[in-house]
Amino acid sequence: MTVGEAARRWNVTERLVQRLCAEGRIDGAVKFGRSWGIPESARKPEDPRRASEVPSGPRLPRRRPGDYASLMPLMNAAFVPGRCWEFVESLGSGPRGDIARAEYAYFSGHADEAVALAGARLGSEDLDTRLSACLICAYANLPLGRIDHARRALDAARGALARASVDDPKLRAAEGFIAQAASTLLHLPAPEGSPDAGDVVPLLPAGLRAFAFYVQAHAVYLAGDYARSLGIAETALMGMEEVYPIPAIYLHLIAVMDLVSLRRAEEARTHLLSAWEIARPDDLIEGFGEHHGLLGGMLEAVIKPGWPDDFRRIIDITYRFSSGWRRVHNPATGHDVADNLTTTEFSASMLAARGWTNQEIAQHMGISSNTVKTYISSSLQKLGITRRQDLGRFMLS
Repeated sequence: MTVGEAARRWNVTERLVQRLCAEGRIDGAVKFGRSWGIPESARKPEDPRRASEVPSGPRLPRRRPGDYASLMPLMNAAFVPGRCWEFVESLGSGPRGDIARAEYAYFSGHADEAVALAGARLGSEDLDTRLSACLICAYANLPLGRIDHARRALDAARGALARASVDDPKLRAAEGFIAQAASTLLHLPAPEGSPDAGDVVPLLPAGLRAFAFYVQAHAVYLAGDYARSLGIAETALMGMEEVYPIPAIYLHLIAVMDLVSLRRAEEARTHLLSAWEIARPDDLIEGFGEHHGLLGGMLEAVIKPGWPDDFRRIIDITYRFSSGWRRVHNPATGHDVADNLTTTEFSASMLAARGWTNQEIAQHMGISSNTVKTYISSSLQKLGITRRQDLGRFMLS
């Protein structure tokens, strides 16, 4: 098979497949000109830095049939990092497997594949499947620039729930989960009449409950109560009886955001590396790109030096996702989040808007004070302002 075929089969980038071939980590790969031919029987190599930590035999999460069986099944799965695709394949064909594949495509940064897979299930008779498809399409269409499609998907989710019985606690919990996830992550107010998060979280299964705690922590972060947000995230992480990788990644990322805001950089670094250790074996990098602007330069300080290729992919996700996100967020809120800064300029300006000095930013991001000064000056010029005190009008909050 070609490099492109292997990349699609393994849900990774073609660049990564080329690199694995060049490093001799794919048995039987043969170079033809500038590309490679790969045996059909070849398996995706494991990350050698994680191989010693992953059990020799596959451990798949327990099946959880019944309620919520098809509501974001991958998010609700406790799989060993490095064995995500094995879990997805274990679901076989059908609605649940298709939604899990769409989730994997989205969380690994392949929005187009996510839309194709989830879009085929938007008309499913199963409510959990349809709601999952709507939520995936709403987010996956943002980096593709299909803003009308994203809005329609969110409206379809709300419409499907509105037609369902409001007396069913399971449906009310699903309604709360979808509404809070959609509104909080886009920094938009929750739809009127949506169930309170505190009422529905206990009704959700463990994996979705963990992600709901992330959403709750994110909402508290946006309200400026960083210590309480951190408490929610760390309590949710400690309370997991099993590791649910996707919710865990997002909970660690919200903890990074809180700790940077509290100027506790070393603790933030620990949480970021914890998220990275969970995410990297399965290439689940989407969340890092989504949160870049709120991570306060931590990706530049921690991920860029050790994993420059992965960092470049994350930044590509950041540009694509944030462009679509702003087109939904800015008109709906009247908050003109800057869209003409580089990711590094944005990170430095975000910290400057919170009162960090150039020297503090430089030490935090691992660059010189003069470089920070250059970034801040460029940002002020692009935004048409003269004082760094005015940066807050254009930053995320």
